[in-house]
Amino acid sequence: MNFEGTAVAMITPFTEDNEVDEDGYRENINFLIENGVDGLLAAGTTGESATITIPEQKRLIDILIEEVDGRVQTIAGAGSNSTQDALELVQYAESAGADMALVITPYYNKPQPHGLIEHYKSINNNSDIPIIVYNVPSRTGTDIDPETITAVAGLDNVVAIKEANPDLDKMSKTRKTLIEADLEDEFSILSGNDDLTVPMMSLGAKGVISVVANVDPFRMSQMVNNCLDGSYEKAMDLHYELYNLMKVLFIESNPVPTKVALKMLGRPSGDIRLPLAPLKDENRLKVKQVLNDLELL
Repeated sequence: MNFEGTAVAMITPFTEDNEVDEDGYRENINFLIENGVDGLLAAGTTGESATITIPEQKRLIDILIEEVDGRVQTIAGAGSNSTQDALELVQYAESAGADMALVITPYYNKPQPHGLIEHYKSINNNSDIPIIVYNVPSRTGTDIDPETITAVAGLDNVVAIKEANPDLDKMSKTRKTLIEADLEDEFSILSGNDDLTVPMMSLGAKGVISVVANVDPFRMSQMVNNCLDGSYEKAMDLHYELYNLMKVLFIESNPVPTKVALKMLGRPSGDIRLPLAPLKDENRLKVKQVLNDLELL
């Protein structure tokens, strides 16, 4: 199973007591589906995977699968810097009925390229769920290179990579290496950076796992669909229309600005968990201005 289109890296809404807001989470799921997205990711980085507990993570996966009920693709955040823990989450996602599992490159350990291959091989050999590799070197300290990506892409269950390295030359090298290995039809590259989605798709990426789509799912989905249809002029128009939103949602650490934006829009959000802290007042004003400019407020 390959994925193409727009998947949303969903925020995890919290109640005033800092518990997972399950009703609000369901509300967000339905809002995003109604606005044309193709997939939903639970408990990823934007979902504060670093500070939710394992039971909360599993519960979010369960709710996602139940509420989606087959309407779009379901992706379970299931990574860890421990291969054993990542495998446990992947196996849980599989047993719960998720369509795919997103498995981040192990953070802090800084594994060697052959260690990364063995990490994904262990998960691949002990589960049957399709796996999306998540490469985000700005957070993990490890950048999976094109040759290693291609080696991992050859594993039976590894179907895609969410690539959040902003180096477009690396994207070209990865795609070329996959083509030379005759894997380009079996393995998809997905953008991990909203602002690079259009250029990445012009180089062969098949979609995005998006933060911006939490706030404006309709226009983000339109942009990606235009790329898939080859309508790049329309896609570029939407790219520049959304550009300030793409930037302001990362004015401080993700998902702090996104949760503020959703709260301004009256959507379930809640606060963030420490060690993330509330958005600075001057940046709150910038978020509000962008939402006004897009006529979302």
